[in-house]
Amino acid sequence: MSDIPADLRFAESHEWARLEADGTVTVGISDHAQEALGDVVFVELTEVGTVFAAGDQSGVVESVKAASDIYSPVAGEVIAINEELSANPELLNSEPYSAWIFKLKPSNTGDLDKLLDAAGYKAAIGE
Repeated sequence: MSDIPADLRFAESHEWARLEADGTVTVGISDHAQEALGDVVFVELTEVGTVFAAGDQSGVVESVKAASDIYSPVAGEVIAINEELSANPELLNSEPYSAWIFKLKPSNTGDLDKLLDAAGYKAAIGE
């Protein structure tokens, strides 16, 4: 059974989004996603300054089993990337909700309302 924090919003493509106190949005992949992928061996990070629409491909996570695209759950401009994942991609397995992938300055925080809450995500993944 996956860990699904109640304070996060989730995309059906298994990314999580957390609205921070400063109005930025932190993005990572869910516990369910990392379990499905298996041991993560590489993360392709986007660049600071890149602007995404909600649902745009924003990177790739590769595991010993498969490669999976990462999608931006909300629209906005990338203001930070988690450089630590370049050297330690396995953090996505061990700490899926603290090992964020990138942070955005959202174009519209209303995009978060279009994402699933914890209960909706739990239903979507059949748990």
